[in-house]
Amino acid sequence: MTTGMTPEADAALRAHVRALLTLPQAHLTLDAVLNDFPEEHRHTRVQGVPSSAWELLWHLRFTQRDILNFVRDGAYAEPRWPADYWPAEDAAQDWEAEVHAFWHDFGEVLALLDDPAVDLLAVVPNGTGEGGGGQTWLRGFLLLADHNAYHVGQLALRRKMLGGA
Repeated sequence: MTTGMTPEADAALRAHVRALLTLPQAHLTLDAVLNDFPEEHRHTRVQGVPSSAWELLWHLRFTQRDILNFVRDGAYAEPRWPADYWPAEDAAQDWEAEVHAFWHDFGEVLALLDDPAVDLLAVVPNGTGEGGGGQTWLRGFLLLADHNAYHVGQLALRRKMLGGA
């Protein structure tokens, strides 16, 4: 339970964060955008746009895993920005593997969020405690929601630019 909160307030905060991560509120959800994404356009680059849909999906999966590693692993080593956060040109491009890996890690994110032993306001093992409350569990969940929403919007735009619904 989150320190200083009643059990009811803690549950309400977790429910709000879960809704932000999983429900179509002010943004589309990833599953809505990926559903029937045209297979023939998963690796297509749109002129003037720096990445394909697959590259965005890879970035979403990698960044989510990085956030998980950051909050869980005391021996976390930060990847190089931006080089490590985008796929290499010769990376394997298995769309289904990326989708599966994303949802697997997303399940781990939700399990952490639902774990009452995780104090949402506590600084994570690698957190500095600086910057308006520092790198807390809550900040990690909100960062992930913000990052995912941004790139899901980009995926939706690519789909539309490529003739999809």
